[in-house]
Amino acid sequence: MICPMTGRWNTHCHLTKPHAPATCQEEYSRSKVYLNGHLLGYRPNGFSSFCYDLTPYLNRDGDNVLAVRADHSQSADTRWYSGSGIYRDVWLVKSSTTHFALWGNTWALKSLRKSNADVTFSLEVKDPVAGLSAKVDLTDAKGNVVSTRRVSINKAGRAQIALTVKRAQLWSTTTPYLYKAHVSLVHNGKEIDSDVMNVGLRTLKWDANSGFALNGQQMKVKGVCLHEDAGVLGNAVPRSVWERRLSELKAIGVNAIRMSHNPHASLIYDLCDKLGLLVMDEASDEWEFPKRKWLEGWNVGTPGFQGSYDFFKEWGERDLADIVRRDRNHVSIFAWSIGNEVDYPNDPYSHPVLDGGADTGFSQPVFGGYKKEAPDAMELGVIAKRLAAVVRKYDLSRPVTAGLAGVAMSNETEYPYVLDIAGYNYSENRYDSDHKKYPGRIIYGSENRHDLKAWKAVRDNQHIFGQFLWTGIDYLGESGRWPSRGFYSGLLDFCGFIKPRGKFRQALWSDRPVIYIGTYPTPSSANQTNMKDVWSLLQSHDNKNEKTTKASMDAWPVWNYRDGEYVRVVCYTNAASVDLFLNGVSVGGEKPQRDENGIIYWDIPYASGKLEAVGYDVSGNKISNDIIRSTGRPYALTVENENPVISKENGVAHVVVNVVDEHNNLVILADNRITCTIEGEATLLGLEAGDNEDMGDYTDNVQRVFNGRLLAYIQADGKPGTVRIKFSSPLLQPVTTDIEIQ
Repeated sequence: MICPMTGRWNTHCHLTKPHAPATCQEEYSRSKVYLNGHLLGYRPNGFSSFCYDLTPYLNRDGDNVLAVRADHSQSADTRWYSGSGIYRDVWLVKSSTTHFALWGNTWALKSLRKSNADVTFSLEVKDPVAGLSAKVDLTDAKGNVVSTRRVSINKAGRAQIALTVKRAQLWSTTTPYLYKAHVSLVHNGKEIDSDVMNVGLRTLKWDANSGFALNGQQMKVKGVCLHEDAGVLGNAVPRSVWERRLSELKAIGVNAIRMSHNPHASLIYDLCDKLGLLVMDEASDEWEFPKRKWLEGWNVGTPGFQGSYDFFKEWGERDLADIVRRDRNHVSIFAWSIGNEVDYPNDPYSHPVLDGGADTGFSQPVFGGYKKEAPDAMELGVIAKRLAAVVRKYDLSRPVTAGLAGVAMSNETEYPYVLDIAGYNYSENRYDSDHKKYPGRIIYGSENRHDLKAWKAVRDNQHIFGQFLWTGIDYLGESGRWPSRGFYSGLLDFCGFIKPRGKFRQALWSDRPVIYIGTYPTPSSANQTNMKDVWSLLQSHDNKNEKTTKASMDAWPVWNYRDGEYVRVVCYTNAASVDLFLNGVSVGGEKPQRDENGIIYWDIPYASGKLEAVGYDVSGNKISNDIIRSTGRPYALTVENENPVISKENGVAHVVVNVVDEHNNLVILADNRITCTIEGEATLLGLEAGDNEDMGDYTDNVQRVFNGRLLAYIQADGKPGTVRIKFSSPLLQPVTTDIEIQ
C-alpha cells in the first residue's frame, strides 16, 4: 500500500499493524529513515531509490512510528528545480522471510530466430531455503499464456529460466508491443512471493558509420531532454499528467527521452514502455567536484558551489548500480548515461589544451585558459572507467554513454574512449572532424538547440544517429533574472500545451502533413521577434540582416493588429510549397519550402478577417491547411474537455479553460483572471497557465490565463460521485463542467 506521508521536512507514518517489513522510497535529499527511534539508513542522493528492512524494530504489540528526515538545507545543490521532501511513491512491502530480492529479477532477449524469440529470465531470491522453485508464465497483450516453465532455485538463491516465444511481436517506437511475465516463487506447493514484469522484445545496434538500428531498421533518434517537474505541480506529478505530456511529445514526432540529469520516477519509464519512447537513463550532473550554480539568474551574477559532489566518492558507484538494477527491465531504455557535462572546461576540470595554440587546434584560450590549480581533467577517464564497469556488471545489453560538454578537452583524456557511444553537447561543429579523426567512435547529439542547423547535422550525416533537444518541456529552475519561473526552451509549455516551436519541430519530425502559421510585427517595424528568453535569441535562424530576414520559432497564432500595419506571417510546414490567403485572396504568392532555416514567411499589411495557409505536395495537390482569425474582445469562458471520467483513487482530471469571443474563437491575447470553485469530493491541485513571467501563486483558485487559456488539475478525494467545477471571470460568461468520479 502507499504510505500516507507528506512532503514536509520531518514526517511520521504510524503503522498500526506490524505487517510491513520493508519500506521503499526516495526523499530529496540527504535522507534518514527511523523506525521507533532506530536509524534504518541514510541515503544522501535524493534521486536514488532504496529499501530498508523494518522487521527488527517493529513493535508487534502496538503502534509503530516511521519517521523520515529529508535535509535540503543546501537549497542550490542542483542547476534546476529538484523538489524537496517526498514527492515520489512510498511503498510498505509485506513479504515472507524468503522472497525475491529487490531488483533481483530480470529478463533479456537472447536471440531472434526467424519469427521466434528466445528470452532468459534471471531470478534472485533472498534467504533461500531448500525445496524452492520458480515458475514464469509469459502472456501476450491479450492475456494469453504464450510460454511457461518451472525450475528449481539453487542453494545460492539463483535460477535461470529460458523461454521461447513463437511468432514473436517486436517492440518498437511505432508498435510498442508488451508481453507480461508472471513470476512465482513456490515452497512446498505454496506461492510465497510473486513478481510481474513487462517484457518487450527488440534489438539494438550501433555502428560508427551507419548510426543506429532498432530491430534491424536504421532510424534517427529524435529525442528531447526532460526534467521531472510539471509547473504548478512541482515534482509530485501524477501518472496521468506524464501520460498526457509524453503523448503530446509523441504527436510532435519525438521518439526518445533523455532523463536529465538523474533517474526519474518509475512511472515515467512504465509510460515510455507503453507509448514507445526510447529512453536514455542518466545518473548524475556532477562527479567529485561541484559545478557553478547560478543564484542570480541563468549564467549571470556570482555562482554558488553546493552540490552532490561531497558524497560522490562514497556513494556514486552504488547509486549508479541501483539505477541500473532498478530500471534494466524497462524495454524503453536503450542507453545508460554515466554523467552530464562533467567535462565542462574549467567548471571544474582543466587541461593544458585550453590554453590554445597551433598544436591544439584552438585559435584562442578557452574560458580563461588552463588553470593549474583546478582539478586535473585526466581524472575524468579514471572515474569513467569505474562507472562504466558498474553498468557493465549489471547490464551488457545496452551501451554506456555520457553527455560531453568539452569534447576537445575530453579527447585529450581517456573519457570518450571508455564510452560505447559518445554524446556531444552543442558540438555539432565537431561531428565531421571527430568522425574522421576517431573513425570507430559512435557519435550523436546528447544535447542540442532547436535550430534547423543542429538537426541538419543529424539528418544529413548517416554516422550521426540522433539528437536530444534542450528541452522537450519548459521546466522550473535555471531561470533568468526576475520575473522568470524557469527555462522556456520546451516544445511544450508548463501546461503541456504545444508551443509554436513544437509546431516547428513537428514540421521537421512528423511523418504526417503539418502546417502552422503564426505572426508578429515585422522586425524592421517593431525591432523584435517575439522571443521570450535568452535561449530563444541564441537559436534565431538567419542573422545576416536581423532587421529584415530573421524568422522565429516563437510566432503565436495571433491575427489582431492595426489596419495597414506590416506583419510577418511565419509558416512551419513539411509541405513542398505554401500559399497564403487573406479573406480568400492570395497574398504574397506561393513559396517553396526553405531548407536553409525551415521557415517560410511573408511580410504583409494587416487587414482583419481570416488568414489561411495552404500546403501543397510536389505535384501541386493540397495536403494541409491552417487558419487563424481576427478575434473580438473576450466574451465567455469555455471548457475543451467537458465531463471527464476519472478514478476515485487519486485520479486527476485535466480541465482546459479557454477565453473566447462572441463567435467562440480563442482570444490568444486575453489575460483575464479566472476563479475556480469546486462542489464535491475533489481537490484543486493548481491552475497552470504556462506563463514563465507570472510569479504569482499557482496553487490557489485564482489565476490569469496566458495565450487565452489555462489548465486546472482536479484530483479525486477517494469517493465516487459527481464533482461540479465552475470557472468565472468578471465581465465574462462563466462555464460549469462536471467530473464523474468512479
